[in-house]
Amino acid sequence: MIHILSEQTSILNQYIAEIRDKHIQQDRIRFRRNMERIGEFFAYEISKTFTYNKTVTETVLAEAQTLTLAEQPVIATILRAGLPLHTGMLNVLDGAQNAFVSAFRKHHKDNSFEIQIEYLSSPSLDDKVLILTDPMLATGSSMVLAYKALLSKGKPKHTHIVAVIASKEGVEYVRRNMPDNNYTLWLAAVDEELTAHSYIVPGLGDAGDLAFGEKL
Repeated sequence: MIHILSEQTSILNQYIAEIRDKHIQQDRIRFRRNMERIGEFFAYEISKTFTYNKTVTETVLAEAQTLTLAEQPVIATILRAGLPLHTGMLNVLDGAQNAFVSAFRKHHKDNSFEIQIEYLSSPSLDDKVLILTDPMLATGSSMVLAYKALLSKGKPKHTHIVAVIASKEGVEYVRRNMPDNNYTLWLAAVDEELTAHSYIVPGLGDAGDLAFGEKL
């Protein structure tokens, strides 16, 4: 199942416009905060799919019946660009466990590249709800490789894959190459073009550089 949040009318579309805007996005604090806000939107929408228990809460006047999460998810993020998005989701799902994956492009002399996993930190994922986030879903290979690496920590009972900007090609790659169908794809917006250098167009640029500064 695929959810594209920008297809709905909400303030989320304003935040998407601002992270794309080449003038506004030069303010790193604002860029990071907008990514956090988008993460908060995703967390709220995904939370509607969770299981809840009826509980009794004592107020100063009486008891109130409420619904609380039956279990906490694990939020996994691909470093470094995904950190503001991760923070936004954690603002909402503040009891969640956390996992981090470092993936990078290893470039070759012929200008081609391959994605490699360098670092992984995660709790057990057995029978957990996993939320795997990355702001950009370009080719889709980083997301699939990160998910496969996380499987070394256990088998989730369901996975929510989250990206802010995706290419159509990246979406199709994920659909073809995920090792199982037990996942839901959550996207803020989907763009038509992916260049030969694997940049999404119109996209927004390098999310990691915009959030934290250019890297060597």
